Amino acid sequence: MVRRESEFNADDKHPMQATSADIILRQQLEYSISRYFYEGCDRTIQNLLSHCRWYVTTHASAMTLVIECPDQVTNWRILQKIVPMGNVLYSIVSSAKIRVCPPEANAVPFEMRVDELSVHRDWA
Repeated sequence: MVRRESEFNADDKHPMQATSADIILRQQLEYSISRYFYEGCDRTIQNLLSHCRWYVTTHASAMTLVIECPDQVTNWRILQKIVPMGNVLYSIVSSAKIRVCPPEANAVPFEMRVDELSVHRDWA
C-alpha cells in the first residue's frame, strides 16, 4: 500500500517557517552554548576571544562556533588554539564545527568539525 502525502495529518509535517517561539528557543540555545563554551575555556583562550567577534549559530546543518579575527596575528593565535577550543566545544556538542574567519574579506575561512580533532592534534 502506498501512502500519498495528502493522507498525512497536517500536524505531522515539518513547519515551513520558523515561529517566533522557534526563534527565541534557538537564540536561548545559542546563548547557553556560547556561555558554557566560554566558561570552559582557559584564560588565554578567553583573552584571545575578547579580541574577536565570535558567536554560536545553529542555522547551518551543524552547530557552528564562528570566530571573526580582526587581524592576521589574532587569526594565527586563534588557529594555534583550535584544538583546545575544539575539545571544550566537543564536551558540549559532539557534532559541532568551528569556523575561523581571517580579517581579509576575500580570504577562505578555516573550518573544522570537532569530531575530527584527532587529525589536528599536532597543532596542540
